[in-house]
Amino acid sequence: MSSTPVPRDPEAPAPGAEPAPPTPESVPGASAESPAELRRVATASFIGTAIEFYDYYIYGTAAALVLNEAFFPELSKTAGTLATLSTFAVGFAARPLGAAIFGHFGDRVGRKAVLVVSLLMMGLSTACIGLLPGYDTLGILAPVLLVVLRIVQGLGLGGEWGGAALFAVEHAPRGKRGLYAAAPQMGSPVGYFAATCTFLLLSVVLSDEAFTGWGWRIPFLLSFVLVVVGLVIRLRIAETPAFARVMEKRETAKSPLADAFRLHPKEMLLGAGMITVVYVMFYTAATYCMTYTTGTLGIPKNDMLALTLVAVVVLGVSTFVVAKWSDRVGRRRLIIAGAAFGVVWGAVLFPLLDTGNYLLIAVALSGALLCMGIIYGPAGAYLPELFSTRVRYSGAGVSYNLGGVLGGAAAPLVVTALAEEYSPSAGGWFMSAMALLSLVCALALPETSAKSLDEV
Repeated sequence: MSSTPVPRDPEAPAPGAEPAPPTPESVPGASAESPAELRRVATASFIGTAIEFYDYYIYGTAAALVLNEAFFPELSKTAGTLATLSTFAVGFAARPLGAAIFGHFGDRVGRKAVLVVSLLMMGLSTACIGLLPGYDTLGILAPVLLVVLRIVQGLGLGGEWGGAALFAVEHAPRGKRGLYAAAPQMGSPVGYFAATCTFLLLSVVLSDEAFTGWGWRIPFLLSFVLVVVGLVIRLRIAETPAFARVMEKRETAKSPLADAFRLHPKEMLLGAGMITVVYVMFYTAATYCMTYTTGTLGIPKNDMLALTLVAVVVLGVSTFVVAKWSDRVGRRRLIIAGAAFGVVWGAVLFPLLDTGNYLLIAVALSGALLCMGIIYGPAGAYLPELFSTRVRYSGAGVSYNLGGVLGGAAAPLVVTALAEEYSPSAGGWFMSAMALLSLVCALALPETSAKSLDEV
């Protein structure tokens, strides 16, 4: 009795042949993109984040140096500083809301579109601060409008970090996520370096009267040019492969933030606590320490800006090196080491500053930003890896920015209040306490570097 032979699948391997090796398209979480495409993604993540952090940091520097005189001239020096730092804090309070809004659409529509909108919001609101008349012209309306623009800034930056980090991580080849996630993380030190250089240059070429009167506006107005550059680069990149797979399977979340809290409550809260020390170290060193050294210790602002540049270089180098290293040794242990270092450094920061010795001041600021870099470098990959793809933008973004409210918004205000009521060293002990909180949270989180993004 004869039987009809079954035709062989032309794509199936011949009998006895070796199976074909897996291709990038067949391995979840692997990248099928060419090196040139990956470089373009890394560049877009870096450039956009650098521009947005430049926008944010010029406000922090201006708040420490001049904005109290421009917008709160009728208050005492201390009250004006606190009022200016309060407007700084308002931007942080808006960031979790921005992360929730942009995260919702980033998890529903895609990463690319919301990153373009976040860049526009951040850049245009920053430029408008440079055009905003001061108290002498608008009266009480001037600080009110300043707060409104700070809220818009906070909303934009709240959506920026999560999207930029996801763009780098979700495009990255497996085993190199820490390295590629270093691209958006490097935007922070580079943006701050550019902001500090801009203010230093202006303070050198302009008189104090000219700088206070109008010169401080120039760094803000430069944002008009920078946002155009960022848009040109970001509009040329494609959607991430991980999110494209979710769209293809029609598995996008209807309520990404609610799902993130439901599926990953531990990661949301502990991730926010873990990242808090990054904000505490940076914004205390960058904002309050600038006010303290120039105001209380009487160090010229040009000298402090130059010393700050040394610390920013330390931040940039440590961020990149530790991010790359995290692909080999894991993210968690490095973050734990950075938080433990922060517990110690908070206690020695202000005694070093109080010496008035420029070398020791540079060491003090560099130590604070070294602590930040050790944690911030691997965090670019670590926070996104804690969440599943369908809620990753919302989960990572909101967690990151919740830490910013506690660490970035509160820290300069608390440290200022403690310094006024007790001593600057009391503010340093507060920094150590926040580092201890981050250490405890990091100890309670898992290692993620070996996981596929589709498994997380």
